[in-house]
Amino acid sequence: MSVLLKINNLCGGYDKINVIKGISMDINGGDFLGIIGPNGSGKTTLFRLATSVLRIFSGSLYFEQKNILDMDSKEFCRKVAFVAQDIATDFSFTVEEVALMGRIPHLKRLQFETKEDIRIAEEALRLTDTLSLKDKRIDELSAGERQRVIIARALAQEPELLLLDEPTSHLDIGHQIQVLDLLKRLNRHNGLTIAMILHDLNLASAYCNRIVLLDNGVIFKEGGPEEVLTYQNIEAVYKTVVLVNDNPLTHKPNVVLVPREK
Repeated sequence: MSVLLKINNLCGGYDKINVIKGISMDINGGDFLGIIGPNGSGKTTLFRLATSVLRIFSGSLYFEQKNILDMDSKEFCRKVAFVAQDIATDFSFTVEEVALMGRIPHLKRLQFETKEDIRIAEEALRLTDTLSLKDKRIDELSAGERQRVIIARALAQEPELLLLDEPTSHLDIGHQIQVLDLLKRLNRHNGLTIAMILHDLNLASAYCNRIVLLDNGVIFKEGGPEEVLTYQNIEAVYKTVVLVNDNPLTHKPNVVLVPREK
């Protein structure tokens, strides 16, 4: 399994404050990687550094053995798509127009979208169950509908690596499973490498082949769900008591919260 994104001794954050403190890790081709950790542990900052949204203080990032700082922005966006946690939209575009934005890295300067670009965008909308909304304005949609449209835009980029920051945060449980099942199919059958930030530890357990647990800007534990999602690790990082048992359907760790007040 080849390394797709190599993160080496990465430090970075906001102003002059280090939020990420010397993280080294690989995202391998074919991974379905989960990034977990409490609020403030550096999950979103890590993705912002990995996509050059934030300037790194030190360390290096290599995509397919090429320093991302040496890559043209369009070249990078043809390879890597990022779905941010903030899905605010500033303009009243239609859903189809938003999905077509994913084709911009594939277009030459001043080139209009082709029929093939429209087909790819509409297929991405179909996959995310939003094709019926294509003529609606993005600011007319619910938060969950907007979330699925933004994921469709990322899929329309046809990336090799898809990074998602809490992709299920605005979705009801039905659409949570629909979106994660879709991502798993694309990972399994289309070879799409996925890394996503999740707060729901049981979703991370059920879907991810590898999990990275962050704490205070460093990696606390990395490995398969069985290695990472132990009650000892969770209690040490999240500072709360949990029970961890075996999910009878997936045979992956199942985390049960223990209320402090009864």
